[in-house]
Amino acid sequence: MVQARLLGSSLPVYTLHTIRYTSCGLYIIGRNGLGRVPRIASTTRRKIHSSSKRPSPTAEQSAIAAATSVSSLPTEVPGYSLPMAKSAPLSVLPLSTVLRNLATTSISSSPLLLPPSLAIMDVLAHSNQAALNPDKNPLLRWFLKKTFYAQFCAGENAAEVRGTIDGLKKIGFTGVILGYAREIVLSEAQTRSLSACDAGPVADECVRNEIGPWAAGTLETVRLARPGDFVALKFSGAGRQALYALKNRLPPPKHLRAAIDEICSAAAERDVPLLFDAEQTAIQAGIDDWTLEYQRRFNAATPGHAIIYGTYQAYLKATPSTLGAHLAAASREGFTLGVKLVRGAYLGADPRHIIHDSKADTDAAYNGITASLICRRWGDVLKAPSDKGEKGGELPFPRVSILLGSHNLESVRAARAIRDSPESDRGTELAIAQLQGMADEVSCELVYAAKQKEGFVRDSGDVPKAYKYLVWGTTGECMKYLLRRAHENKDAVARTRSGRDAMWNEVRRRVKGYFGLVA
Repeated sequence: MVQARLLGSSLPVYTLHTIRYTSCGLYIIGRNGLGRVPRIASTTRRKIHSSSKRPSPTAEQSAIAAATSVSSLPTEVPGYSLPMAKSAPLSVLPLSTVLRNLATTSISSSPLLLPPSLAIMDVLAHSNQAALNPDKNPLLRWFLKKTFYAQFCAGENAAEVRGTIDGLKKIGFTGVILGYAREIVLSEAQTRSLSACDAGPVADECVRNEIGPWAAGTLETVRLARPGDFVALKFSGAGRQALYALKNRLPPPKHLRAAIDEICSAAAERDVPLLFDAEQTAIQAGIDDWTLEYQRRFNAATPGHAIIYGTYQAYLKATPSTLGAHLAAASREGFTLGVKLVRGAYLGADPRHIIHDSKADTDAAYNGITASLICRRWGDVLKAPSDKGEKGGELPFPRVSILLGSHNLESVRAARAIRDSPESDRGTELAIAQLQGMADEVSCELVYAAKQKEGFVRDSGDVPKAYKYLVWGTTGECMKYLLRRAHENKDAVARTRSGRDAMWNEVRRRVKGYFGLVA
């Protein structure tokens, strides 16, 4: 048991089994079930909601930091299930997946092996030589497909993709987020030299070699997905016309607009939500413009159910204001805002000054936005816009559909706690996803909780749906995606080591079980 005196104040000493923090309040689970922390008197605290008298997030978060400084907590509380699964969540994975994951995370967390691996992958992702192109070198293709490709990607054709998806659903995942791997990441020089490419022979070349293949691949992705799955759409894969229009915040060019319209209509017909991916900041404002346009068109039909989602990167300082403006538009115009929230994946491409100064700042932004979305309330991070609603009061929070992309175990558990809090909007669609091949210890805890009907769930509650994000395409088409995944692991070495250790522990557990050394 853990004893903590909250905030060093005159509040009583609580005997804690675990705690739950939400934007709606701080809850403590003790021997007698769930109790709420008494109001903390302060003359200087801010309110998390403009119409609320609850303690400020700053005070509550300080209390949590103090109360959770002890790492071990009991595993059972009468009447409530706990964040820790009672058994090994990774037990749901096939042994081959565990071993491949162990090998990948061992390389990614090794200061000796990772730098040369990144250098090799960078050459393979950008080389024009046939010998270094996995799609033209069969030996290279075989090696990559059996290792890194198999770890992060779904397959090269429909049969392989369906086999991978079926395997994930057999493990217990609700579904997948499937994306077509074709993408373009611009250097600073390429960004400056972009041209419209919308007239003459060069325009025909763009339509034939860039927009056409991207549209065909994305439409095939929608056809491969099944109801309950998502499809991720990356506009940069459509080539130069798309990049030029996005960089200059122009509407989609004629041929590209026709392709996007066809893709969105097919997704709506099949009820497969489309996630418009975030990309590097040079083109993100244009992506936001296009996303809002298509949300207005496709997200008004069924209140509370979005077909088009925008992606918001919490590591950007401007994200709360951008998302707040989009929520305000949805509130005024009466459509559901689809929100995919991630921490961010373009550390190597985005200017450093627009990114939060520390990981702690990014974490605070991510968790604050999550709390507001799940409770459908404005807060200290995701603030109410200055304009008023019809009756002159605060603009109502619109209906949202939420997909949380996170490899951070604490953020995932916090989201589950908020979902289970009394003030959560249970009618809001909520899914949680991790990238295929990464953070399986986080993903499998969700899957295991769903299978066992436990986790942060009361009898009347539910477990957020668990998804894996993966891409498909030829080995060569996936190289830029694989390179980004490798760089992401480099930037999160502590998390990668945690994943490696979790896989080692699972291997040991299975070996001991084989010899009858564990129950």
